[in-house]
Order: sequence, then structure tokens, then C-alpha cells
Amino acid sequence: MGSEDVLKSASTLASYSVLLQVMFRVLTFLLNAFTLRFVSKELIGVVNVRLMLLYSTLVFLSREAFRRACLSGEGAGRNWRQVINLLWFTFPVGCLWGVLLVCVWWWLLQAPDPESIPHYVPAVGLFCLAALTELLAEPLWVLAHAHMFVRLKVIAESLAMIAKCLVTVVMVVSAPQWGLYIFSAAQCVYAGFLLLCYVLYFVRFLGSEEAEKKLFPVSHIKDLLPSGVDHEPLLNWKLTTLTWSFFKQSFLKQILTEGERYVMTFLNVLNFGDQGVYDIINNLGSMVARFLFLPIEESFYVFFAKVLERGRDVRHQKQEEVSMAAEVLECLLKLVLLIGLIITVFGYAYSHLALDIYGGELLSSGAGPALLRCYSCYVLLLAINGVTECFVFAAMSKEEVDRYNLVMLGLSASFLLISYWLTWMLGAIGFILANCCNMALRITHSIVYIHRYFLQSEYTPLWGLRPHSAVVIALGVSSILTTCSESMFCCDGGWLPRLLHVAVGAVCLLGVVITVFLTETRLVQFVRTQLLPKYSKKST
Repeated sequence: MGSEDVLKSASTLASYSVLLQVMFRVLTFLLNAFTLRFVSKELIGVVNVRLMLLYSTLVFLSREAFRRACLSGEGAGRNWRQVINLLWFTFPVGCLWGVLLVCVWWWLLQAPDPESIPHYVPAVGLFCLAALTELLAEPLWVLAHAHMFVRLKVIAESLAMIAKCLVTVVMVVSAPQWGLYIFSAAQCVYAGFLLLCYVLYFVRFLGSEEAEKKLFPVSHIKDLLPSGVDHEPLLNWKLTTLTWSFFKQSFLKQILTEGERYVMTFLNVLNFGDQGVYDIINNLGSMVARFLFLPIEESFYVFFAKVLERGRDVRHQKQEEVSMAAEVLECLLKLVLLIGLIITVFGYAYSHLALDIYGGELLSSGAGPALLRCYSCYVLLLAINGVTECFVFAAMSKEEVDRYNLVMLGLSASFLLISYWLTWMLGAIGFILANCCNMALRITHSIVYIHRYFLQSEYTPLWGLRPHSAVVIALGVSSILTTCSESMFCCDGGWLPRLLHVAVGAVCLLGVVITVFLTETRLVQFVRTQLLPKYSKKST
């Protein structure tokens, strides 16, 4: 597959993934708004913080390193039998993590009050079971992702999420007294549907004319099971050592990604009710980051990893591919920077209104609006970090990855200390401020690496972090107007003043978008030709 084809496929994957994540976040958004009216905020805190932390920790630590290694550019001409054998290690690794984490969640962490939140112990076991079920699909997921099976991912995760939402809604309405059993059953249904969709697809696909036409490396369903390799070792040693390097990094990255939840869970700085409110606002604030920035990061990591040769100097790589990588990196940086700036500017003036509409006085009173305003600023840092680390992880050699693990170790330790200190001083806002500090340090490291990487070439992709002056002026004017509008119209005077506040924001946003279209023509062309599905369907 040529560089142009890889770029088109990665762009298509990013586009469909964005649409998929939009649906996920909208469904979760509506589901939270619905369940708030039937269950307590303490129950939401236990599920969304305590139990989902168990699930995400088990899944991430068991599979992330394998994904990074097996999707990297190390495998041009790879033996897929060895790759599949390596990927099946995700399940026994998951079992080991599962035993350890379940013991911690059962016996070391403070359990919720059984009178108000019953069934905690079986819920922990069921969430672990759901995570292990999802890990069974990992070899199929990597095969599908490596060969750009975009629609499979969209359909499988869509059906799984819809099934989870349906189970939750039906059980919350019909049997709210079941409490944690409701959310445990819904998570098991999600994992089961995900595995079933991948298995059914590959049962139909393998051996078909379509598979032969695409020269798919696996021809029979039995070849997806671990087995010996003729005249070769059972595992590719280079990929195995790279997996170990990524595993050490993934452990630290998980602490950084879910750091505030670890602090809440292990240090008890907030009660379950406050954890529930924080988590709702956190999910609301991170909607754009998760459904837009994360799919772009995942998809273009595949692009950079396939186009660039890991660990090689830029002068000793194909200059045509280096040029393409630099251009794509610059456009991605400009894109996420502008989106992040827009969210920061408009998020500040519309946080109070958004929370008042979504959760009423429960969320809009107290520290809720301040939390969401801080998160709007944090989204800008998330956007930039996602793209810069996406490139850095694809370009680093194994030795550089190992050295970066030490950097991540320092960041992890400092983040936990800062988050505990700031939360003790400022409450829940301290979590967001600690994340901002951590993210700024990670961005600085990545920018330094990218600058050095392209230093001996003619390319300067970091110019993508400099928006046009007209866009900066438009954002500044919008910030002043929307802040004044909030003080005049929001949010105690009824619906008419609120609509006026929204109208002011809509006009300002339209002005910013028009300014971007007129000044950032290169970026607009990139988005039209590479990120929108209707312009990239031909690649599939």
C-alpha cells in the first residue's frame, strides 16, 4: 500500500471514527441525562469512577502495548502468524491483571455503603468479566485495523453501544432497585456484542473472493487461533521486545490518562456523590476531545507509523514520504489548535447555560460552571498533545521509547502529587489544573522532539501551531462579546434571555468560521480532501 493510499485510508478511518465517537458520546450524554432522574449521584459516582476505572485499567494495560507494537511500521513483510500468536497473549495478561485488580477493588479500597449502594462485590466481578470478554476480540481488532476495515469497526462498536444503552434504559426504568447489577449487565452486553460482531464478520470474510482479492494474510478461521510457525520462531522477537517497551510506557500513560480517578479512588479526596458530579461534568467537557481528537490521533498514528521508518534519521528516509508526513502533521496541528481555541473561547461563556439545561440546579449551582470552564481550557491542551504524541510515538526508535518511559515516570509521579495537593486546596477544580500542568509538560517534550526531528530538513510542521492573525482577532472579539452576553442574559431570566445569549454566540461562531475559511485555505483543502468521508470513499 503506497503512502497516498495509506493517507487516504487513515483519513477515512479518522472520518468514520469521528462519526462513531459522535454517536457514542451523544448516546452517553443522553443516557447520563436520563439516568440522573432515576438513580442517585452516589451510584453514578461508583459506576462511572470506581467500576469504569477497573474496566479501563484492565483493558488498557492488557492490550495497548500489543496494539502499538503490532500496528507499527516494523512489520512490512511481517509474518502475520507470529503477530497473531503475540496478540493472543493479551488474554492471559488480562487474566493476571484481572485477578490483581479485583483483589484490590474488593479488599483494599473502601466499599460504598451497602444500604444505599448494594451489590458492589458481584459488580466488580462482572466488570472484570466484561473486560476479559472484550480482550478476546483483540487479534481480530488488530487485523481489521491494520487492513483498514473501517466499516467493521463502525458497525461493531455502534451495535454494542446501542445494545448497552437499551439494556441500561430498560433496567433503570423497570428495576431501579437492582442498582449496580444494571450497569454490570449493560457492560457485559457491550463486550459480548463487540466480540460477536468481529467473530461473525471474519467467519463470513475469510476464504471469500473479497479476501482473496485483497490478498488477506489469513485464509481460514482456524488460522486466527494461536499455532506454530513453519521454520520460524513462535513469536517475532523484535515485535515482542517492542511490545515490552510499549507496555512499560502504557502503564505510565494509563496513570496520566486516568490520574484523577486513581486519586479519587485510592485517596478518597471526594465522596461518591462529588465524584458522580465531577464525572458528569468531566464527560460533558471531554465530549469533543473524545469523539474528535482521539479518533484522529488513533488513525493518523497508523499513517505516520506506516509512512515513516521508526528510529531512522529524517535524511535517510524517502523524502517524498517525509514531505507528506510533515504536511499532514502541520495541517493536523492547525486543525486541532483552531478547534481547541474555539472550544476554549465559547466554552467559558456557555458553561453555566449548558449545565443548567443538562442537569438543572444539581450541576449549574456550586462549582459546576467553574469546572466546565477550566475543562474548556484543558481541551485545547488535549487537542495539541494528541497530535504531537501521535507523531512522536510513531517516529521514536525502541531506545527512544525506553528513554521516554523515564520521562513518563517522572510526569506520573509529579502529576499524582500535584493533583492531590491541588485537590486538597481547591476541590475538584484541582484535578483539571493538575491535568493542565501535566499536559503542558508532555506537549513541551513532544514539540522539542518534533523540532529536532525536522531540524536538518526543509520542513517546519510546527508552524501549524501559529493561527492566522485574523483568526486570533475574531476569537478575541468573540470572547468579549459572549462574556458580556452571559453577564446580561444568562441564566435567571427565563428562556428568552437564554435564546438571546445563544444567538450572540451563534453569530460570533459564524464569524470565526468564516474567518477561518477565508484565511486558512490550505487547512480547508486538507479537511475537504482527506477528513470528510464523501471525499475519501474511493479509498475503501
